[in-house]
Amino acid sequence: MIPVLTSSEMRLADAAAIAESSQEAVLARAGVAVGHVAATMLGSTYGRRVAVVVGPGLNGADGRLAGQYLRARGAKVELIEVTNQPKELRGVDLYIDAAFGLGCSRPYVAPRVADGVAVLAVDLPSGVDADTGALHGRPVRADVTIALGALKPAHLVGEAATYCGDVVLNTIGITSHATRHLVEDDDVAALIHQRRDEHKWSHALYVAAGSELMPGAAALVCDAALASGASMIRLRPFGELARLYGWPDEVVLESGDEIDERCRAVVVGPGVGSDPAAQAFADDVVRASRVPLVLDADGITRERLALRRLSSELIVTPHGGELRRLIQEPTGNSLIDAVRVATETGVTVLLKGPVTVIAAPTGNVLFVTSGTPSLATAGTGDVLSGMIGAALARGLSPLLAAGLSAHVHGLAGQRLAPYGQASRMDDAIRQVLRELEHAN
Repeated sequence: MIPVLTSSEMRLADAAAIAESSQEAVLARAGVAVGHVAATMLGSTYGRRVAVVVGPGLNGADGRLAGQYLRARGAKVELIEVTNQPKELRGVDLYIDAAFGLGCSRPYVAPRVADGVAVLAVDLPSGVDADTGALHGRPVRADVTIALGALKPAHLVGEAATYCGDVVLNTIGITSHATRHLVEDDDVAALIHQRRDEHKWSHALYVAAGSELMPGAAALVCDAALASGASMIRLRPFGELARLYGWPDEVVLESGDEIDERCRAVVVGPGVGSDPAAQAFADDVVRASRVPLVLDADGITRERLALRRLSSELIVTPHGGELRRLIQEPTGNSLIDAVRVATETGVTVLLKGPVTVIAAPTGNVLFVTSGTPSLATAGTGDVLSGMIGAALARGLSPLLAAGLSAHVHGLAGQRLAPYGQASRMDDAIRQVLRELEHAN
């Protein structure tokens, strides 16, 4: 996983790196890194015109050293102090924003950029909040942002993410201890791991999903769970129509109220409906559960979170609208709101969106960027809940189960783009897992 550091964590990591070597050495590595990316953007440096807006701090120092790097390679470099910056930059090939970066805590208005001028931001576009992705003033829209030391939340979420352009990470030799990470393909090995002594009850899953109005939801959950490693599914739909499906042998329909104690996880909510009887059905399943739970779709209510057993770990998987059932006065910032719900309620929150944010009650966060607009179609959320349920049944922690499943879900969605159907995702999931297993 790739570390994603808050501003305070990054400052601690910077201080540790400086103590280990020197400030001059760290700055030199940063300057060369910025200069190299700038040279790549220019293609050829000789005779090219570069404007570097520099501030008073370390970000400005990075920009000055990058200017030296480019000047030594034949570029015509103008260093512009942020206090004297023009209203508009024109007549140059590249504008390097090294005004404030990580250290911007006040409104900042960047120069306007004329057409045809490429923009490189050092660490972050100046004028964004590194921790939330909120905007302070009017940042420049970068074509490329070089993230120095580590990624920051603003590279991924909030309005700032659209201002960063393509993000290039260079750790410049800085090591860090992060509580937030970006999920990568290599991490999925934990999802695929198998033991020689496994049997059909090793990763059994209980699913309370589907109803007469929405019978297909149960099929989507079960198919995705089987594709993701559930060894057996005990299905309890709300209503009778789901019994008409031609279920695979691994799916056993339940008629009683008891949850088989051999089931390792439970999924509740997809397609059960929102009427009082359906909601009472969901409550009964949650009360009866003694194993990790996934609440999705109609299963997500703030009141239901209070029914959880202290011995049961719980994941909720809302989209933005469903999150409003769980939080008063949402900010609209996916990271802030997901962390707030997780810490207030003591559950793991997977907030769906262009970037999926998974927040644990401990404050740890995972980011998933593999998603695609093709997943914005009916039933893909049911697929994801089945995948997470299977990962829980395989023994993963709620944070890992949600994060790794969301990553594979996004990769599978890419296979179906454009206009993919949720009912075809189980085959895409198997294909993705097979390829990742061979790659590892």
